[in-house]
Amino acid sequence: MGRPVRAGWREWTGLALLALPTMLLGLDVTALYLVVPSLAADLDPSATETLWIMDAYGFLIAGFLITMGSWGDRVGRRRMLMIGMAAFGAASVFAAFAPSAPWLIVARALLGVAGATLMPSTLSLIGTMFTDVRQRALAIGVWATMFALGMAAGPVAGGALVAGFWWGAAFLIAVPVAVLVLAAARHCCRSTGTPAAVRTR
Repeated sequence: MGRPVRAGWREWTGLALLALPTMLLGLDVTALYLVVPSLAADLDPSATETLWIMDAYGFLIAGFLITMGSWGDRVGRRRMLMIGMAAFGAASVFAAFAPSAPWLIVARALLGVAGATLMPSTLSLIGTMFTDVRQRALAIGVWATMFALGMAAGPVAGGALVAGFWWGAAFLIAVPVAVLVLAAARHCCRSTGTPAAVRTR
């Protein structure tokens, strides 16, 4: 095995790009905290439906993490990122315009499945892109921090959007992120078969 190559501008740009879906994952965990009153007035969900609207996302992420991580090893991490990001964007639009509480639960479940593809693929890509041990540790720290920042910003972003628009706008944050990641991932995120692989080009 060759000597690890220190990351350059392409890798750090890729990290900045990967930080966006990572932050989005955290944001969607908490974004509905201040959106539920407006959502409930429009869709009139039962108490049980409200719980599922809030929790289906997290349940499905946790339930599919290992499965999607294994799938990413087979199809490629960058491809998995792009599939997951496209699915997350589409599910977000579906959620924003859900006509009833049951359909919103379905949309939140789909967001959870899509989110389960994003978490392992972004982390695996970081392992591939950063072969220097110290740089990789810093990059993983940035990844974890962005997820935490997303969770912290979720209620603020959700509350601001529902105040200025309508409850569905809280889901549409994902759309520009999805477009940007899909457009730039091929150029910024290097993907190989092994997370700790040494860069050869």
